[in-house]
Amino acid sequence: MTNKAVISLTTGLEDPEKVTVAFLVAVGAAETGRPTLMFLTKEAVRLGLDGTAVGVACDGCPPLAELVKRYQAAGGEYFVCPICFHAKHLDEQALIAGAAVKGTVPMWEWIGDEGATTFSY
Repeated sequence: MTNKAVISLTTGLEDPEKVTVAFLVAVGAAETGRPTLMFLTKEAVRLGLDGTAVGVACDGCPPLAELVKRYQAAGGEYFVCPICFHAKHLDEQALIAGAAVKGTVPMWEWIGDEGATTFSY
């Protein structure tokens, strides 16, 4: 049985509460020692850029920047959809630590034959 976790996120800051929930799940997985990958697609690819994941989604919610730091400190990784990223003409040099422009084949290779627990937001 695997202990890997993959969180697929399609939403960007247009829905900060959904982004916060996805990061809370990812942080929880990574901080408990699970190899954790966030697969960022659609508008979520912008969250892989330095300085984008900022703000507080709701009263009592942790700041997004704090969740990003915790995720990185726990060894979490990001794969940023290359089709979505390049369609938006974004700069790969601006990616945050732990983020790489990688698509579905590298994601499946990361998951491997043992599978992973998945969440989709």
